[in-house]
Amino acid sequence: MKTFLLSLIAIAATNVAAAQNQPKFEVASVKRAERCFTGASSIDPGSVTLKALPLKAVLMEAFKIKMDQIEGPSWLETECFDISAKVPEGVAKDQLPVMLQALLAERFKLVAHKVDRPRTGFALVIDKGGPKFKEEDPEAPFMGKDARPGLMFFGRNAVKGVMTMASLASNLSRQGFGPVQDATGLTGKYGIDLKWASDKPLEAADSDPSAPEASIFTAVRESLGLKLEPHTVPVQYLVIDRIERVPTEN
Repeated sequence: MKTFLLSLIAIAATNVAAAQNQPKFEVASVKRAERCFTGASSIDPGSVTLKALPLKAVLMEAFKIKMDQIEGPSWLETECFDISAKVPEGVAKDQLPVMLQALLAERFKLVAHKVDRPRTGFALVIDKGGPKFKEEDPEAPFMGKDARPGLMFFGRNAVKGVMTMASLASNLSRQGFGPVQDATGLTGKYGIDLKWASDKPLEAADSDPSAPEASIFTAVRESLGLKLEPHTVPVQYLVIDRIERVPTEN
């Protein structure tokens, strides 16, 4: 028990030291919203505006994690907030999640930890015939060199764009099939154009490529020269140890 307590104290001291060096918003307003609405939020280089978002959605943005990978009180999905914050000049956009984490810790007294747990999912591997896509310029925009500024494509039953294999696996993970882990060994950025027929979520145990509902497996093999193999995938969860329902005043 003594060793365990000493470990917690060491972790807490490390977190405090790290927090002191993290960038923070210049000014931030956090107010409880009367109703939940998820369609009017924006994250720009100079500001963050989250309108009537469930606190769980804010946690998803702050920790870049999916909803079913957050473990905490049920009210995280029903208590919604308006959050607006000014980003200090010169702070890179990739620092915004860290700044949101700091805001949650300050206003909601958030304390959380991450754990890895095995889940049934898929490994994305190279099929015996080899990849059927081309490597692109590492600086190419998401939709390729002829894309209009800001043009992006996301859809159900489709993944299209210039991306890494890790990004492809991440996109497939969002389609309802379970977690997908990149095991191709490919490290570049590639032009991907993938479509499949069924939108039925799959389980690894039902991955028969001959079944109509499993057409994603045929599409990955025939269009990309890759393969989805049933596999136990380590998935990271965010476990909420403490979070207050009412934020501190602005």
